[in-house]
Amino acid sequence: MHAVIRRYAGVTDPAEAGRRVNEGFLPLVRQVKGFVAYYWVDAGGGVMVSTSVFQDRAGAEESTERAGDFVRDRLAELLPHPPQVTAGEVVAHG
Repeated sequence: MHAVIRRYAGVTDPAEAGRRVNEGFLPLVRQVKGFVAYYWVDAGGGVMVSTSVFQDRAGAEESTERAGDFVRDRLAELLPHPPQVTAGEVVAHG
């Protein structure tokens, strides 16, 4: 399995960002081959974090492309800074 974690700082409206992700992005990311799970977390202080899990690297990479497009097209005014992205193979889970 592979995971991608994106950390967004300076989020101007976390509730609206969450609504848009839930209604718009979640259906898109669920379509990616190998999708396992997706979480969108309000970490407080204008920080939001997404975690995507896929069966393989290809799915994780495709999710990163879809996330970039979605942020550009639907969230740019709410997420003013590029995310810090961490990705890699899942080596333990429960």
